[in-house]
Amino acid sequence: MQTVRGLAGVWGFVDSRAADLLERESDPRKTIELLPDWERNWGLPDPCVKEPISIYDRQVALVQKMTMLGAQSRQFFIDQMAKLGYTITIEEFAPFMAGISQCGDTRTPPLDPNPLIGRYRWYIGPPEQRFYWTVHVGAARLTWFRCGSGQAGVDPHLRIGIFTDLECLLGRWKPAHTEIVFDYSGLAAGGPMAGTP
Repeated sequence: MQTVRGLAGVWGFVDSRAADLLERESDPRKTIELLPDWERNWGLPDPCVKEPISIYDRQVALVQKMTMLGAQSRQFFIDQMAKLGYTITIEEFAPFMAGISQCGDTRTPPLDPNPLIGRYRWYIGPPEQRFYWTVHVGAARLTWFRCGSGQAGVDPHLRIGIFTDLECLLGRWKPAHTEIVFDYSGLAAGGPMAGTP
């Protein structure tokens, strides 16, 4: 009976560990123990991400890498950066071309009596400006410590994002013929508890 009890304890532990591996570690959104293996198989961590990130951010990056379908629209880039915690807008330029462009007020609605407000459809400048984007970064990425997604004693209470990953990823994913100009002039940190879920 002592042998049976001893073996039962071992097999009970094996059963619970197997359940953990099947239920939690097989899901990339919840994995913790097998996260390094998942990352290695999917080519992570990304060389664009230099600063340390939490377990939750690593899980988000893994799921994003697994589910991302490429595109070239502005909305695709805005959505991908939103998954990383950034709020951006992208402005494209179109040079004024005789026969195609039109004269008059070509600002996007709502029109404002102030001529400095509103985005104009056509711009005076060289034809090459159509290959430039201006990426306006709206808010700093704030990552707060969470019990289920952080490591106590390792992750700080609040991590303020550095924009190196944003610039590197957009530089890698952008259409090959475009150049990106980053605009941080409108950067806002938000309220005192911004970024908390």
